[in-house]
Amino acid sequence: MTTSAPEATLYVVGNINIDLIMGTLLEWPARGTEAMLEHSALRPGGSAGNCVLALAALGTRHRAVANQGNDHFARWLADYFADSAPFWPRYDCETSLTVGITHPDNERTFFSNQGHIVRLSQQDVLRQLPPQAAPGDMVLLCGTFLCLRLFDEYSELLATLQRRGFKVAVDTGWPPSGWNSELRQRIQGWLSRCDYLLLNEVETLGLADSGDLAAAGHSLARRLAPGGACVIKYGSQGAMVCDGLEIFSCGAEPVQVVDTIGAGDSFNAGFLSALLYGFNRRQALYWGTRVAGRAISSSPRQYPDRASLQSFAGKE
Repeated sequence: MTTSAPEATLYVVGNINIDLIMGTLLEWPARGTEAMLEHSALRPGGSAGNCVLALAALGTRHRAVANQGNDHFARWLADYFADSAPFWPRYDCETSLTVGITHPDNERTFFSNQGHIVRLSQQDVLRQLPPQAAPGDMVLLCGTFLCLRLFDEYSELLATLQRRGFKVAVDTGWPPSGWNSELRQRIQGWLSRCDYLLLNEVETLGLADSGDLAAAGHSLARRLAPGGACVIKYGSQGAMVCDGLEIFSCGAEPVQVVDTIGAGDSFNAGFLSALLYGFNRRQALYWGTRVAGRAISSSPRQYPDRASLQSFAGKE
């Protein structure tokens, strides 16, 4: 059983922005009217930001790889990532902001400006990474479709990461314009350089263009690097891993949901942390589901004790 912190580092690359969460919206208001909502929260977020905050709480060795704007929000956001932000390049633009509207069924609607995240480039990323990966080092790319410039450079970036010896995980998120054959073909062009694909249920079906979740997971897994796996997150039901040959799953513990925003990002932090600690994929699923479950059932957000996660994993 692994108990000490791993020497490997998880580098989280992507969209670190401000989240303004408001709710609960019972029905969409008519145009030209005004609605008062009962709660709101202004906090650091984005797929990369949410994951990094969970990693920090878990004590996982990590680095946030991002960029920043130059307005008055930039310093506020950077202060939450004090160990990483000094390395972020600054752009002459506003800070990226996402407004999340929650609904009674716990679904969310998001509105985002462009801001600094669309300017993040391959050069920005590579300058913040070591020229050669240490044993076990991993890069997680997330907010794929929101980091517009970086997305255009994904194929070259992934090839460079592979040459430098990094394991690579990707959480694409949902494309704002939806899935189409051109986008699928584009992504499939670089999947072979990915070791882990971390998607939710709808994203998996959309990318694979399939109506069967298990078949979609296996299809995507077979396109990944040798030994790679597609990890599928499906909310209150838990998560599964497809490696192209077999499939195994882990159920989620029932929780009283408080805030589901960032659930998948918290899962990513738990799942990848377990791998860095040397646990297998089944055990990593347990870490992911438990970290996500604790996150979405707490306000202010909390995470499970890492020792308890390690204790369970060590029994497998």
